Amino acid sequence: MEFLTLNQEAFGLDISDLSLKIIKLKKRGEFLGLASFGEAEIMPGIIVEGEIKDEEALAKIIRDALKKVRGEKLKTKYVIASLPEEKAFLQVIQLPIMDEEDLKSAVRFEAENYVPLPIEEVYLDFQMVPPIYNHLDHLDVLLAAQPKKIVDGYLNSIKKAGLILKVLEIESQSIARALVKDELSPFPTLLVDLGASRTSFIVFSGYSLRFTATIPVSSQKFTEAISKTLKKDLAEAEKLKIKYGLKREKKDEWSERVFEAMIPALTDLIEQIKRYLSFYQTHTGHEHLPPDGKGVTKIFLCGGGANLKGLADFLTLEFKIPVEIGNPWVNILPKPLKEVPELPYEKSLSYTTALGLAMRGVREK
Repeated sequence: MEFLTLNQEAFGLDISDLSLKIIKLKKRGEFLGLASFGEAEIMPGIIVEGEIKDEEALAKIIRDALKKVRGEKLKTKYVIASLPEEKAFLQVIQLPIMDEEDLKSAVRFEAENYVPLPIEEVYLDFQMVPPIYNHLDHLDVLLAAQPKKIVDGYLNSIKKAGLILKVLEIESQSIARALVKDELSPFPTLLVDLGASRTSFIVFSGYSLRFTATIPVSSQKFTEAISKTLKKDLAEAEKLKIKYGLKREKKDEWSERVFEAMIPALTDLIEQIKRYLSFYQTHTGHEHLPPDGKGVTKIFLCGGGANLKGLADFLTLEFKIPVEIGNPWVNILPKPLKEVPELPYEKSLSYTTALGLAMRGVREK
């Protein structure tokens, strides 16, 4: 799904409130390889909850980051960039079977019943969702909308950075492209992106996203909780979080103290996941899955926060379903590889969105 398209090879640019990531992939036989990658911090206040407040400052950060990429020098100015999940609206809707021209008009008309903003204030896009089971007597359509004032900020900043925008894509679509094997899940799967400033929940089922939500619980919240409870500065608290995580060692007093400090933030995360899983499972429409398909059967973690020691095991016990750290290389590298020497697996989890964007940049040359 896209808001703008041009037919040129492109790199992926993931822009979030506090950082940006750059990935360029290249074809290597049947698979893909890493060509270039880089990242940069974004000072607080330049982007607030997905809305760009200082286009010039962001453009400069992008320009500087492009000069410092590792690996091959970027020879293209074409870019596929992310749009913030917390400002997006995504919904699978059903429409009667009709031709493409009629469908465009029908989607716009139907969108007024779903999008919580005036249609003239959003950019609207859609894509067909093929069924995984049964022949349908209707069309399933994934509807996507973003406020124009949000999208225009990204358009302007990227242009001011000297780049040519090929596609703007909502983060959840890029994450699913990176994590879901062959972009097909026979049963509903929950993708949890644990970022520095927020966490996104994405339910993917069949060939499509089905539900997304964003909450302010984040990897940084765990660090802040340790800092406040144990009276440590943020740098030291971050080191303690990385060292101990949720692994409780009886003979190590600090592991117990760090674990206890994170309990409130962890409880909040668990309650939010439960809340949104319940909402999805009670409000979801028919998804044309196998007859025994019911409920979310697996959870994948990604984002830098997924590296928290013991988190996947802790959540598995809590939810009684498998929770795994996702593999953002699953559709890029030959199995069973999960990393390349330049970008280790743990580090690559924070590049999940950028990898998904870069995959599209290689496919749509």
